[in-house]
Amino acid sequence: MKDNSILKYKRRFDVSLPDRQWPDKKIDCAPAWCSVDLRDGNQALAVPMNVDQKLRLFNTLVKIGFKEIEVGFPSASETEYDFIRKIIDENLVPDDVTLQVLTQSREHLIRKTFDAIRGCKNAIVHLYNSTSALQRKVTFRMSRGEIIEIARRGAELVKSLSEEAEKSGTRVRMEYSPESFSDTELDFALEICEAVKEIWKPTPQNKLIVNLPETVQYNPPNIYADQIEWVSRHISDRDCVEISLHTHNDRGTGVASTELGIMAGAERVEGTLFGNGERTGNLDIVTVALNMFAEGVDPKLDFSDLPGIRAVYEECTGMKVPPRHPYAGDLVFTAFSGSHQDAIKKGMDLMRKEHIEEWEVPYLLIDPTDIGCSYEAIIRINSQSGKGGVAYVLENDFGLDVPQAMRQQVGDYINGAADKLGKELQPNEIFDIFSREFVGRQNPVKLESYKIDTDDGKPDDDPNRVFITAKLRINGEEKIFSATGNGPINSLVMAFSANGMKDFKLIDYRSHAIGKGSATKSAAYICLESLGDGKRTWGVGIDSNIESAGLKGLVCAYNRMR
Repeated sequence: MKDNSILKYKRRFDVSLPDRQWPDKKIDCAPAWCSVDLRDGNQALAVPMNVDQKLRLFNTLVKIGFKEIEVGFPSASETEYDFIRKIIDENLVPDDVTLQVLTQSREHLIRKTFDAIRGCKNAIVHLYNSTSALQRKVTFRMSRGEIIEIARRGAELVKSLSEEAEKSGTRVRMEYSPESFSDTELDFALEICEAVKEIWKPTPQNKLIVNLPETVQYNPPNIYADQIEWVSRHISDRDCVEISLHTHNDRGTGVASTELGIMAGAERVEGTLFGNGERTGNLDIVTVALNMFAEGVDPKLDFSDLPGIRAVYEECTGMKVPPRHPYAGDLVFTAFSGSHQDAIKKGMDLMRKEHIEEWEVPYLLIDPTDIGCSYEAIIRINSQSGKGGVAYVLENDFGLDVPQAMRQQVGDYINGAADKLGKELQPNEIFDIFSREFVGRQNPVKLESYKIDTDDGKPDDDPNRVFITAKLRINGEEKIFSATGNGPINSLVMAFSANGMKDFKLIDYRSHAIGKGSATKSAAYICLESLGDGKRTWGVGIDSNIESAGLKGLVCAYNRMR
């Protein structure tokens, strides 16, 4: 940045509220939600949605559970007007959904707005005019009194037209926004809201929605919360007013501003899916709602198919949800770090083993399946990954429960392969590399065939003693080994010993079924320790016969030692 450029900026706002109450509050219930995707989100698109796209998104918003949907700015364009007329004329609006429409406080725009909602069952007419000192000075060049008069004239016309609409069966609620509220002097914001309220004459049964927008994020979230609490405490007839929030994201704190604003007394929230909006965007309602969900508070919105909702959003708006976007991004439930992967696997294993109902998995805020995501992409492998991550993929995707003692060896090898390739490894690639190195090693020794006999012709009282005859190909030469041992694997070890090939001792053997049912295979894990340098080496055998799997695992471990 240029020298002294910092001198152009200063703190814009402070609120005197020494007894502020909001820091001690908790969010324990959902606010009234209003989606503004079809208006505020739409006007921020390089190519605004057409009628069919708006209808598809509208139906998705209804399915999610929004009861208030701002469907457009009907005086702004014919597309906006035509869409509103379409969903009303074709009876596409559920009885429990209220249509919200936006209008500036100008007579011809207000009249066009009421014409657009003709025949609607429930409507909110959202009236606004800008109130900040900067806007008064630069845009309008008007005094406080003149700005209040604009709001009063608009409110009077909305009141009159609402009474007419009521006669034809349309219930109208009024919403008023002192636009640029977050940069407006609090006493003036209160004065203009009181002026509108005096005209509308709200009741507890028909409240005035006082929307206090953070049109531009000039202030930190705590200042916005102070502003909301100040108005909430000072406005008259508080039970006749519904305080509403409409935050933007210029400072990257739209979610924080909204959450603190709810704590400060707001009962209603306007926003969009995934924060689509002008400049850096609107509030992301998905994030706020799922933050509540993550704390056990029912958000009253259904995001159980978040990938499907995201697909509709992206198709209708042409916008893309970034891979690190909270909850909805491709990578938000994904761990590449080895330590993270290890903790996630242990958490998942513990929940399965002990049937824990409360979600307790490190690094995962919520269970991905609750919002329609699978476990497949939780752990992904690159050169930064660890033993736990590789083990998770092999178990979750391929049913291979790699022993804890073997995981470091497998993890180091897979991560080395990823580093050499310079890319992330997909599950099938991980399995292929694992199979080639730890399962399919047949050089210098290959087990061609074998036969097990419980009677070697010698007297023995041990019922587990067996005799093995194995056909082996060693460095391309076929040989027959035979020996007696305590079980098939020990018998083959004894056969290696009898032929001068036992330069190891067997340290570990374990096995498990892969999957369930009669057609499952077995996996056997064998660890050998070199008698020369003490190095331990693992091998794996996989076969439909558990006996064969163990013998293949032994030969594979022997080959890997070489």
